[in-house]
Amino acid sequence: MRKVRIGDFEASAIGLGGWQFGGKEWGWDSAHRAEDHRIIQRAIELGINFIDTAEGYSKGESEAIIGEALEGAARDQLFVATKLMPIMPTPGRIVRAADASRKRLRDECMDLYQIHWPNPVVPIGTQMKGMRMVREQGMARHLGVSNFSLSAWQKADRCLDGPVISNQVQYNLLRRGAEKLLPWAEANGRVVIAYSPLAQGMLTGKYSSDNAPGGCRKMNTAFTSAGIEAAQPTITALREIAQKHDATPSQIALAWLIHHPNVIAIPGARNVAQLEQNVAAGEINLSEDEFARLNEVSTTAGKGGLKTVPQFVGRMFTRRPAGAAAS
Repeated sequence: MRKVRIGDFEASAIGLGGWQFGGKEWGWDSAHRAEDHRIIQRAIELGINFIDTAEGYSKGESEAIIGEALEGAARDQLFVATKLMPIMPTPGRIVRAADASRKRLRDECMDLYQIHWPNPVVPIGTQMKGMRMVREQGMARHLGVSNFSLSAWQKADRCLDGPVISNQVQYNLLRRGAEKLLPWAEANGRVVIAYSPLAQGMLTGKYSSDNAPGGCRKMNTAFTSAGIEAAQPTITALREIAQKHDATPSQIALAWLIHHPNVIAIPGARNVAQLEQNVAAGEINLSEDEFARLNEVSTTAGKGGLKTVPQFVGRMFTRRPAGAAAS
């Protein structure tokens, strides 16, 4: 498995995202808990040592499932990251939330604690004061952010008196705005953590205008007829390159991501077979021609800017002026 240095740790370039653990929108119920444990334990067996979750994932249930699954594991050989839900992220609230997260994770000192989204109401300096307190009180070794623009990431870094070692953002072949972050990350020893690396399954190639997904994906405009059509040149290229590597389109999409320096991809997995397929992507080496082709063919579909504040979060923090049109 290819490695990426994050802080003082050599992390697997393919990690494991924990959004799906405990999530009823993914068909989860209490009977699925044992399968979640198997996924996590099998990931470790296969060389994944980077696991990401958040207090906002199923109201802390994802953290609890991961904490259970890692009971008795050699935690010094793993890098477990979680995130703060930034609703009124005052210093006191941040410290209390970090304490609750580490207890659910069954870990005295978390490897990485991140602010999940920018909060436009509470000054970043105030938030970084709380994050610094988390580190000083021995609750987290490293601090990061998520869904931050480059300028916001740099400002957080300055306010913390550095380093804010990572920025977790949506990054895949169909959404490439995160590439604005990469030069600064590489030059300063920081890491971009790519969530939704398969564009919620679009890059698997299994969806079409006649086979659109259900569930929470219905809210994603990428799965409209126009979105699916725009993705087809990229998916065609993925299929053709996959044939040459005896791989799947999703594996090539992951291999493209980690071809970039200082990038860790964190696909989720609903079962062990899906996990094993993701892990195998870490062994695929794309040629420079294949990498260039994917860059070129995805330029139009992936031209969207960096997604920094999810729409529903923005509505929580901001008020639309009277008479303004809804977005």
